[in-house]
Amino acid sequence: MDRFILRRQTLSSSSFSKTEKPMTTNFAGEREEECESTDVKLATLASLHPDMDQNTLLDILVASDGSVDAVNETLSCYNTQLSSRKKVKTSVVHQTSLASFRSSSRTAGDGNEPQASKLLTRKGQTLHLYSPEDIELHTPCSIIHNFLPAQEAEDLLKELLEEATTFERQTFKVFDNVVQSPHSACFYVDSLEEKKIQQTEYLYNGSFLTITPQMRRVSGRVQTAVNKEIANRIQHHYPGGKKLKYQSPAEWFPNAAFVNLYQNGNESVGYHCDQLTYLGPRAVIGSLSLGVAREFRVRKIVARGEPDETLDSSVEGTIPRADAEGQIAIHLPHNSLLVMHAEMQEEWKHSIHPSPLIDPHPIAGTRRINVTYRHYRESFHPKYTLHNFTSC
Repeated sequence: MDRFILRRQTLSSSSFSKTEKPMTTNFAGEREEECESTDVKLATLASLHPDMDQNTLLDILVASDGSVDAVNETLSCYNTQLSSRKKVKTSVVHQTSLASFRSSSRTAGDGNEPQASKLLTRKGQTLHLYSPEDIELHTPCSIIHNFLPAQEAEDLLKELLEEATTFERQTFKVFDNVVQSPHSACFYVDSLEEKKIQQTEYLYNGSFLTITPQMRRVSGRVQTAVNKEIANRIQHHYPGGKKLKYQSPAEWFPNAAFVNLYQNGNESVGYHCDQLTYLGPRAVIGSLSLGVAREFRVRKIVARGEPDETLDSSVEGTIPRADAEGQIAIHLPHNSLLVMHAEMQEEWKHSIHPSPLIDPHPIAGTRRINVTYRHYRESFHPKYTLHNFTSC
């Protein structure tokens, strides 16, 4: 405690100036800073920058490799902007892009292609991302805010809230126990004929409905937006600017949709990957959120080995396994379209996190509607694949 008190006095003394760093730059000083806990660093930064929100300080600290020196240097460039910020006491936290806090040496290369130069996830911590640029850079997803015209989004929300009264909770067997889904859902198909085909030729234990007029109207917008995001992903994130191996060569179009209803903040779904039986490998899914905002969390799937094993990375050297598995939270407001790209289902898991504190939506209240548009590939129809696995 004495060490911490003395350290804070040293850092906040009048000797701190623009030309002097608050910490010594010798080797011992660096080791001392590395050994400090995140809480101590945050407390130090909070005393030096009382107008800054603590969540923002944490984000900048993570982006600065945990260096208090680097945070102070970064914030000195934004004193005018940051001094005008006020703390907002609300359950929804707003954050500017992490890119605005990076120095020029930490940005992408000479071209326009974005590059994740640093792993930001840490063991036991959740990295919250809000801006489309950060989500695209650090996850296999991209997001479009205010996707539909406001009135069109409200009409679709009202329509699906009425439909949702008929939704059912799926039941499934885990070992010898029959468990129930923590939220209700329904599977939508394009026509009565398609509904009959799905019920007789495909395996699904939930309820079926035909697509609603508003869903049909929106599906064309979703198709155009998702294909545009796929093209951007291929150009800027995939090796050689080409689709991933086993990714469908055809243009993506939605021919089925799952609609999920979360009644309140307690209804959630744990970490999982979507079933690829009829979607095929490297599936792309467009997920439209309506109603109350919720937190969508993702984490990378890392092969298990020795407890202290580290992962090799051509960009970062070695990465602790626990850090590589760290979770990232993507906040999904009303009328946002999240695109889960081709690497998502095989390499990452996702969930909807419980939220005891949520801001009610003026129409939906505490409810969230989620429409996941999918493309069922004809080559993975049950008539072409082995589908008697249920007897095993």
